[in-house]
Amino acid sequence: MTTALVPPGAPAPATGPRNRLGLGRDVYKGLPTTLCAGCGHNSITNHIIKALYDSAVPPHRLAKMSGIGCSSKATAYFVDSAYGLNAVHGRMPSIATGAKLANRDLVVVGISGDGDTASIGLGQYCHMIRRNVDCTYIVEDNGVYGLTKGQFSATADLGSVQKKGQVNEFETIDIAGLAVELGASFVARSFSGDGRQLVPLLRAALAHRGTAVLDVISPCVAFNDHEGSTKSYDYVKAHDTVLQELEFIQAQPEVVVDYEPGTSTTVRFPDGSEVVLRKVGPDHDPRDRLAALQLVQAGRAAGQLVTGLLYVNPEMADLGQREHLPPGPLRDLGEAELRLSREEFDALLADWA
Repeated sequence: MTTALVPPGAPAPATGPRNRLGLGRDVYKGLPTTLCAGCGHNSITNHIIKALYDSAVPPHRLAKMSGIGCSSKATAYFVDSAYGLNAVHGRMPSIATGAKLANRDLVVVGISGDGDTASIGLGQYCHMIRRNVDCTYIVEDNGVYGLTKGQFSATADLGSVQKKGQVNEFETIDIAGLAVELGASFVARSFSGDGRQLVPLLRAALAHRGTAVLDVISPCVAFNDHEGSTKSYDYVKAHDTVLQELEFIQAQPEVVVDYEPGTSTTVRFPDGSEVVLRKVGPDHDPRDRLAALQLVQAGRAAGQLVTGLLYVNPEMADLGQREHLPPGPLRDLGEAELRLSREEFDALLADWA
């Protein structure tokens, strides 16, 4: 008989269905959300809860990291018995890197937004990918700054229209395309309303060793779910092949899609807007980096949001391997293990002589 991996003080296992650790799904839930009703971010949280439960991630090993923004509040909404930290705006990758290097036994999940990642945190995002830190990096992408009344973010599409009529004149920063260009070892894109696709992608990201980037289009029902927005529920469902958000409508039921790989579907929203989504087909090789870049660019040119596993390189060493770190947590090493011996120090000086 196996013993469930439940640390002292953890919630008692549920009496209903349990995962292989003996834990019920309730253990993976958090505080009630304070986000707008119908926000796609809430749906992403539910998918994260399911993925963590299905993957049987021990709550005491989970480190939840985030920056600042609507998306970064998500760490409070799942696994409330796990440790979570809101970093300074855009600086979540640094905190996540430090936590992972200090304790490689941690399962690090970083929650960010398009502003937190593609604007103030863009440099941090790029270098985390370059170092291939072992972390699941989820970007809840809605194309606007929801906490500051809906200004365009850096992922807003060229020509998209703001709620008050302003047209975006700047090119978009494609989070997924940039990740592939930088050599990320795992890149995927999905839609907050497509749990059938997103949950398996989340589970794959959790199992991946290295930086796993998931750009999840998640419509902002308050500021970016209107006609003219390229991240509204309708637009995304009609153009599922690129990037952006869309999934819920405020005061409306959740928009859910279910369609086969290699096909596209048009999603219409209650306000009349629509979006086209396209799932990666079975003929796409996610190990082909050039093909992934071509797929992203072709989707953008066609006005579609391409979703699915775009690229993965399971052979790439993560930062801990590249730095030859010991398998145990650095925090557990004593002074004798961290300090060079007299012989090692003399040999080092001799090499520099």
